[in-house]
Amino acid sequence: MSPSPSTPPRSEAEQIVLLTQQSVLLTRELEWSRLKIQALEQRLRLEMIRKYGPKSETLNDAQLLLLELEPGVSAAEVEAESERALLPPVSPLKAKSRTNGKHPGRQQLPAGLPRVENIIACTPEQCVCKSCGEDTVVIGYKQSEQLDVKPSEYIVVVTRREKRACRGCAEGVSTAPPPERIIEKGLVSDRLVINTLVSKYSDHLPLYRQSAILERDAGVSISRATMDGWVMTVGGLLIPIAAAMGRELLAGGYIQADETTVGVQTHDKSGKNHQAYLWQYGKPGGSAVFDFQMGRGREGPKQFLGQFEGILQTDGYIAYDHTGGPKMVHAACWAHARRKVFDALKLSPDDRGARQLVERIDGLFLIDAEARDAGMEQAERHALRQERSHPLIGIIKENMVAVQVERLPASALGKAASYYIVSLNSFLIDRD
Repeated sequence: MSPSPSTPPRSEAEQIVLLTQQSVLLTRELEWSRLKIQALEQRLRLEMIRKYGPKSETLNDAQLLLLELEPGVSAAEVEAESERALLPPVSPLKAKSRTNGKHPGRQQLPAGLPRVENIIACTPEQCVCKSCGEDTVVIGYKQSEQLDVKPSEYIVVVTRREKRACRGCAEGVSTAPPPERIIEKGLVSDRLVINTLVSKYSDHLPLYRQSAILERDAGVSISRATMDGWVMTVGGLLIPIAAAMGRELLAGGYIQADETTVGVQTHDKSGKNHQAYLWQYGKPGGSAVFDFQMGRGREGPKQFLGQFEGILQTDGYIAYDHTGGPKMVHAACWAHARRKVFDALKLSPDDRGARQLVERIDGLFLIDAEARDAGMEQAERHALRQERSHPLIGIIKENMVAVQVERLPASALGKAASYYIVSLNSFLIDRD
């Protein structure tokens, strides 16, 4: 076929250049498609892990596919499958080798607990010597200890207030003032009210179960609604204390903040709980304050933080932006950065880049663990970080920048790199 009169024939060199350009373009498209498929496979794997539970994290893609093809999979089947192929250790913190040392022995019970002795006598046959027939004598005891418990004992406290009157005149009767109580004229004592709150919030025992236990053990019927009134009353009494704790936090120079969901019953008759949030503000070794909000918007942290001008450390959630005073420094969290990289490693266990990043971040934690174990002061810890942590952070930064260039932003490792670049990289100074 002769060339078109409008298109002059190309030389061999032009054809080579054109084919080279097309080859480069197709190679780029192929690499982009490969990365996109990898990101979609990671999303699919993550959805399967969410479906089958934490035990499925150690399964490879072929095992997860087998579970997906089954019409019904139980938790026991997932656990059994997970034991066939475990994820190898990814860091010195995770790889704790087992040593064939001696068994630590039986746990000792606390010495501060009261002891009640129970002496068991020998049988009549053991009280007579089998050789000579003489009576045997006690030469000691073989002792063992078991932790025991006394069942709860309900009592009725009878309060009798004196009434006094003058025998010489009839000027009236005086009665001793009643003691202050949490629930005025309530059927239960303050101790029972406090025990109800401790059981609910420390032991996670719902009020309806406590109501059933009270009726079973004491024969007293108290509704859940009444107990809920106790909780609300105590909550009102604690508001000034919570406010003082909040002011104490804001007066300091460092706050950690996070939020978690909590279901709330509403009156919209939809049959579903409204998803509200508890915003937690605190500092290591100090107070922690929970602020309830019906939503996850910026209004909650903005109102609580006010004009706070210290360091606010969060997981990078956008609602914390534009809060606090003009001098507030927003710090991110290495633990969250590691979690995001480790999640990417769980999705792709053979990813050497993700594994290397996890190990290097663990190296930062090990340096701080050494400082903590050595009881270093702030100045000593600062010097140690400058000497050993600072160079390691530089390497991690280079790795994260490379990941951001090489990986798709939608991939798990790409998201981890974005979190680092946007959040952590803006706060790489040493301030405790």
